[in-house]
Amino acid sequence: MEETSSSRRKFPAFPFEPYPIQVDFMSFLYDSLDRGGVAMLESPTGTGKTLSIICSALQWIVDRRKRPAAVGKFCDGDEEPDWMKNFVVVEAQERKEKHGRRFWPKPGNVEKGASILNLKDADKGAEGGSGGDDDMEFLLDEYESEEECWENSYGRLKRKVSQCLDSSDSDDVLEVEEDVSPKIYFTSRTHSQLSQLVKEFKKTSFASEINLVCLGSRKNLCINPEVLKLGNVNRINERCLELQRGHKNSRLKNHSRRAQGSKRSGGCPMLGKYSRRKLFKETLEQLGALDIEDLFKLGSKTGSCPYYGTRDIVGAAHLVVLPYQSLLQKFSRESLGINLENNIVIIDEAHNLADSLTNMYNAKLTVMQLKQVLSHLEKYLEKFRSRLGSGNRRYIQTLVVLTKSFLRLLLGHDDSELISCMDENLSFEENMVDVSMTVNEFLFSLDIDNINFVKLVNYVKESHIIHKVSGYGLKLASYENCSKGINNHRIGFEESIVSSFQALADVLLSLVNKDSEGRIILSKQRNPNLKQQGECYLKFVMLSGERIFSEIMNQAHAIVLAGGTLQPTEETRVRLFPALSTDQVHFFTCKHIIPPENILPIAVSCGPSGLNFDFSYNSRSSQEMMEELGRFIANLVAIVPEGMVVFFSSFEYEEQVYGTWKTCGILAKILKKKHLFREPRNNIDVELVLREYKESITSRGAILLAVVGGRVSEGINFSDGMGRCVVMVGLPYPSLFDVELRERIKHIEGLGENSKPNFISNSSEAISCGSEILRSCKQRGKEYYENLCMKAVNQSIGRSIRHINDYAAVLLVDSRYTSRASNRNLPTTTDKLPLWIRERLVFANGSYGEVHKLLYQFYHLNKQKKACS
Repeated sequence: MEETSSSRRKFPAFPFEPYPIQVDFMSFLYDSLDRGGVAMLESPTGTGKTLSIICSALQWIVDRRKRPAAVGKFCDGDEEPDWMKNFVVVEAQERKEKHGRRFWPKPGNVEKGASILNLKDADKGAEGGSGGDDDMEFLLDEYESEEECWENSYGRLKRKVSQCLDSSDSDDVLEVEEDVSPKIYFTSRTHSQLSQLVKEFKKTSFASEINLVCLGSRKNLCINPEVLKLGNVNRINERCLELQRGHKNSRLKNHSRRAQGSKRSGGCPMLGKYSRRKLFKETLEQLGALDIEDLFKLGSKTGSCPYYGTRDIVGAAHLVVLPYQSLLQKFSRESLGINLENNIVIIDEAHNLADSLTNMYNAKLTVMQLKQVLSHLEKYLEKFRSRLGSGNRRYIQTLVVLTKSFLRLLLGHDDSELISCMDENLSFEENMVDVSMTVNEFLFSLDIDNINFVKLVNYVKESHIIHKVSGYGLKLASYENCSKGINNHRIGFEESIVSSFQALADVLLSLVNKDSEGRIILSKQRNPNLKQQGECYLKFVMLSGERIFSEIMNQAHAIVLAGGTLQPTEETRVRLFPALSTDQVHFFTCKHIIPPENILPIAVSCGPSGLNFDFSYNSRSSQEMMEELGRFIANLVAIVPEGMVVFFSSFEYEEQVYGTWKTCGILAKILKKKHLFREPRNNIDVELVLREYKESITSRGAILLAVVGGRVSEGINFSDGMGRCVVMVGLPYPSLFDVELRERIKHIEGLGENSKPNFISNSSEAISCGSEILRSCKQRGKEYYENLCMKAVNQSIGRSIRHINDYAAVLLVDSRYTSRASNRNLPTTTDKLPLWIRERLVFANGSYGEVHKLLYQFYHLNKQKKACS
């Protein structure tokens, strides 16, 4: 799987003379796009990864445009590449509606990613009815579930299309260019990372010949102040669509063919003016590549919505830049008009791709949300029962029954197994108990397996019941608050109602998934009589992203996963494309641009007093182990210049160690040499701590105690003096207390698919259960667990070296890191370190004096180099 070299190519768009490793990276990427399939490219931060991706991928696009048009897939001959042959290619089934509108999603193909509120921008019918009753605006349109309005549809609203669409009173049309193909879809996790790509793109000669468009969310691109002030992303999305429903539409026209679909002129003043949309498009073409902030400014200046304005020109773009969710969710891709067929997908910051993908499909519903939903549904049904059609009554009653069933299950009134172990003296956390079960077990346990959830989900989506019931509930609450003289915080209260309904809708949608793809987790109380029900919840956890990711693989010509640290790659392969062998996933890793003497990684086996470091779960909390670590750190602060960062496996363990140092006097010794800071649990306070840490470095130096998996380990760069030394304490294996982790390990290993629901009543029981699961694993589950640990290590220690003149020491403190020295033929944890660290790793199996000597020489040498430069 690992490949480190490729044929050298020329990349004239690179704005300066590239380093050899950058040429190797670009050559490998170019060849990967030619070859098709899946490739993983690892390039340490500071090596110009983003610029290398741009210059290689766009050079491939330019060269491809000069070649004769290929037939079918981009490969030699008519055959599909080998990597595709293991998958069944599902042909996209698109169907146009009357009057040139966008096609409706087929109810039978409901995907978890289709948020019930983030509705596809297909045109819905006019909302509500009319009448003398002030509440008639909240009355649902008639709904007949058995009659079909569209092919294979499970339900329809009883209204004519002509009632939903007004004929446009303007002949103005927005011209749509032919789709450019092939094109590249580049995605990353945050808007700041996407802005960085746009910035790097502008440095190249491609900026004058390649069309780039940056897509963002409504929350980031909406310029309507009345919508934007809602704050919550769901409310912004819903309000945007409300403004468009039942208003005029303008037909899209294509020079060479009739465009499919239509765009709303809508009720939003930022979208309805054709002249403004045309001005936005023409100005954008003149200005070239703009990031999200610039697009917002352009939209504000022209008075035209940048969210829809950028969507208008996706087809003409060679490079489409967009956030993770917009690309990874099928629903979002369809909404944005993204066609992956025969195109290129590049996913940056891909080290957490598997988690990001599955988390998008998780759904959580609390007891408090259920109670709120039930209350509003019952009030709505009581008010409108006599005026609702049979279809609406039936579905609302079904929702009421389901909500009550979920509440009974969570409150545990009928669970003798849980009640038998109740103890009123337990703390709130100790009173909670986790239960895991398959989707089918969940349905059977509530006797709701006979409900057609596909039809129910389709009803929730098409009927707009969330909007109607929430609106009526908001009105009642407003009246009640006014009568009591309470200030009406309308937006916050409305957001709460909608969020609760959204959570229920997401859970219902999750029940459509295959039984093997996920688990239902119930967090319940041992003692159902305690009045601490707010934290009780049920949650659907997606265990595998394989099916979801295969939809992208089946369409795209090539998929590239890029990142600063992708090791260990096997964890990503197993979770996203296990059907591909390691030989079919092409992997490239490049060395660092820094010279060898600028990095000193050491695997440290023992401390100053000779005690072997063992930070395994059973040994790490011993007094002598924590004190030995303290003595080790106290020695380090005497020779490490400027700043150093120490990573612990958890906040709990960091607090335990800190308390021990404080009690035994070691903390006072450390403070004599450096200021000490601790990563706060609250992310809001992290910036303040980092600012103080950075300021202290310039005086007598500072040390920061951080936590693996926290904010500091993921998104913070410790360049130069902020990170002259990074210390990793132990091997940060994830806690087996996490029920989701245990279920994922079982799923990967293929254990317990038909097991009974798993009751875990306390933390020790959870750890014991997790250990038993690991012992039952033969390979894949155990390897996955180890890979999670090393992925966390790699992310944390990669925070330090950020550019060619930077230097730092990396200390892996645990005797398990040095086990390789005793038998080099056996694979160890250090084999999963990035190549640029692995190649220079020193195994310090002797005394602490060896480590001290190496560090002294390292810092002395780099201090001299810095003085001479």
